[in-house]
Amino acid sequence: MSNPFLRIYNALKGKRKVTPKQEPNINSGDADVIGKEFLKHFVEIGGLKSSDDVLDVGSGYGRMAVALTDYLSPDSRYEGIEIIPQGIEWSSKNITPNFKNFNFQLIDVKNDRYNPKGNQKASEFKFPFEDESFDFIFLTSVFTHMLPDDLENYLSEISRVLRKSGKTFITYFLLNDESRVLIKEGKSHHKLPYKYENCRIEYEEDPEHVIAYEEMGIREFYKKYNLNFVSAHYGNWCGRIDHVSHQDIVIGTKA
Repeated sequence: MSNPFLRIYNALKGKRKVTPKQEPNINSGDADVIGKEFLKHFVEIGGLKSSDDVLDVGSGYGRMAVALTDYLSPDSRYEGIEIIPQGIEWSSKNITPNFKNFNFQLIDVKNDRYNPKGNQKASEFKFPFEDESFDFIFLTSVFTHMLPDDLENYLSEISRVLRKSGKTFITYFLLNDESRVLIKEGKSHHKLPYKYENCRIEYEEDPEHVIAYEEMGIREFYKKYNLNFVSAHYGNWCGRIDHVSHQDIVIGTKA
């Protein structure tokens, strides 16, 4: 497989304006590595098919989208929604003209860390799509920055726009017996010292910076919003030796 990041970026060399804020997100080697890593996970763990209609919640600066351009069929549909304007601007200008089935929408949802002036509450936001529109919905490093009411609303919306045969691929920091022991032993990347509602946070003054949820609580949320919690694939964020990625990956289906 060709390197989709290099293919797109080289084609645009000298034609694009890149702000300092964008630079580490779309031009570093890490973006390419992470995009290719998750494409592998989408297919091998999540069961993504090239013909699937895909929703990327928190599409950022397009690192997942670019990787998917080499996999998804031209007849499939990709929709990315994001709260950071620069990410949508870059993706819309540089990906969509080359891949007409890739579309990006800015959503003005408030997040104290990433979009503090947003005019819509995440706990009330409705995804701009019809019921049962997608076969595969993924969120990478989104629920690790969302508080409980916001997360619950997003799960409700995910369930609404997911087709009956569809799958979800969502990353978390999950608290369970193993991760709690590793945190206590000082092996975790995140200490999560503060309790906030029914989750734990890293920084009391900036609660949306890092958020972890009890695995049993997430399982209950899935049940509440008509989703099956199919499997968990644990990450090394807490110091775990055997891991799949950095964050924990949960695969779900429509109940």
